[in-house]
Amino acid sequence: MDEDGKENLVANNVSAEEWLSRAQGLVPKALEKAREVKGFPGRWKIIISKLEQIPSKLSDLSSHPFFSKNALCKEQLQAVSRTLNESFELAECCVKEKFEGKLRMQSDLDSLSGKLDLNLRDCGLLIKTGVLGEVSLPLAEHVAAADHGNIRELLARLQIGHLEAKHKALDCLVEVMKNDEKNVLAVLGRSNIAALVQLLTATTPRIREKTVTVICWLAESGSCENWLVSEGVLPPLIRLVESGNAVSREKATISLQRLSMSAEMSRSIVGHGGVRPLIEICQTDDASVLQDAAACTLKNISAVPEVRQALTEEGIIKVMIDLLDCGRTLLRSKEYAADCLQNLTSSTDNLRRCVISEGGIRSLLAYLDGPLPQESAVGALRNLVGAISVDVLVSLGLVPRLAQVLKSGSLGAQKAAASAICLICNSTEIKRLVGESGCIPLLIKMLEAKSISVREIASQAISSLMTLSHNCREVKRDDRSVPNLVVLLDPSPQNTAKKYAISCLSLLSLSKKCKKLMISYGAIGYLKKLTEMDIPGAKKLLERLERGKLKSLFSKK
Repeated sequence: MDEDGKENLVANNVSAEEWLSRAQGLVPKALEKAREVKGFPGRWKIIISKLEQIPSKLSDLSSHPFFSKNALCKEQLQAVSRTLNESFELAECCVKEKFEGKLRMQSDLDSLSGKLDLNLRDCGLLIKTGVLGEVSLPLAEHVAAADHGNIRELLARLQIGHLEAKHKALDCLVEVMKNDEKNVLAVLGRSNIAALVQLLTATTPRIREKTVTVICWLAESGSCENWLVSEGVLPPLIRLVESGNAVSREKATISLQRLSMSAEMSRSIVGHGGVRPLIEICQTDDASVLQDAAACTLKNISAVPEVRQALTEEGIIKVMIDLLDCGRTLLRSKEYAADCLQNLTSSTDNLRRCVISEGGIRSLLAYLDGPLPQESAVGALRNLVGAISVDVLVSLGLVPRLAQVLKSGSLGAQKAAASAICLICNSTEIKRLVGESGCIPLLIKMLEAKSISVREIASQAISSLMTLSHNCREVKRDDRSVPNLVVLLDPSPQNTAKKYAISCLSLLSLSKKCKKLMISYGAIGYLKKLTEMDIPGAKKLLERLERGKLKSLFSKK
């Protein structure tokens, strides 16, 4: 073909109908010339079979009612025409045996075969994706006009064409998502997700970076996690965490952070080898968003019991303790580390011993002295109570920390602290120390909480402490103790604190003043119902109060 013909083939002002006509005219010419070739018979046989499929694809495109108005369709016809023109030229070179070596021609023919595959696939995708049903704009205008139809075409461009064309579409998609993420999510389909996942493995770092930025948005949106994972997003994300550039590593790690909120996906991350690169980030990237995301991901994964041993084998315990101790660590990363240690210590004695041997107790106690939420650290310390001597815990300053948490911590932290008190109060000396630390008034105040589980654990702690006479006197002195405990005699099944309330009130009933208070707050009515329910201790306490009531009546007479 002459140079004028080549220039006409790449002219941008040619209509879709003209491109279709040219492509249809090129097919028989390319086939005729290909059949004349004698050399490279195997390769040309494959090329001919692909050329023979093109007319039906062109027919499918041209039969669509919006064929002439769709810019993507016109671009695809241009691409097909270029490939047909290249096929004609290579066939002519082979017929005349004018080429630069057999290896070079073999490579060119393999490249041509690949382009034909791409053309056939892309023509099929144009029909399959449904974008031909929309009147579309040239690529450069998509950002300014981001309605559903244009977004759908933009997403289709991620699946159609060569890598550079996909790169341009990706640029447009990034800009559209900055301004109109909601509309993108509204038209996103599984095939679009699959195309994005494939681009995560592109050879160009810039394409990988932009793709993982979009993937990160999608993961954080919470609307397509299952599609992402089912299309194989985890392995390329983990590879980017390991060896991507700074932006790619951060976006990939944030994506894993979001995906790891699901137990099933956490197991998949472990199965694909994602723990080691996340741990390495926690060890090396101090005070960074990247470290923050990695620590949170590991915290999420540690919530899945069956993978905790695998995490420990990767060295997670020492890494989390180091995060607690490091002065350069972001505060939020420290919080995630405490959460992770709480999860790990809730499992087996072996994991608890590992935390203790790595110096975790001192680190957790020091963490409680800081400004961060205390619930996880207190929970971890509570989990460790059975794995180490209580005397050691007390000598390290556990009791005053628990008192401080009861005073100023969140309700969840207070509950964990009260639970820890129940566990450590196994001797008279420990009970004395807890009483002297000021915990009792704080526990009595907890009896007023709305949460029945909080009231239960507080009443259990008070019941344990009251077996020491000094502590019992302190409970008596507090005006809130009797009314708060009487309320916990409520016989409803939801009230799980009643047995501890009976225990506490039984000890207080030795005081005439406290007995009168119990009666005045309606304890007898509650106890009658509890006696009928055979709740241990209820009958004995009822009898004691009723005797006191009778004596009071006789004394008035």
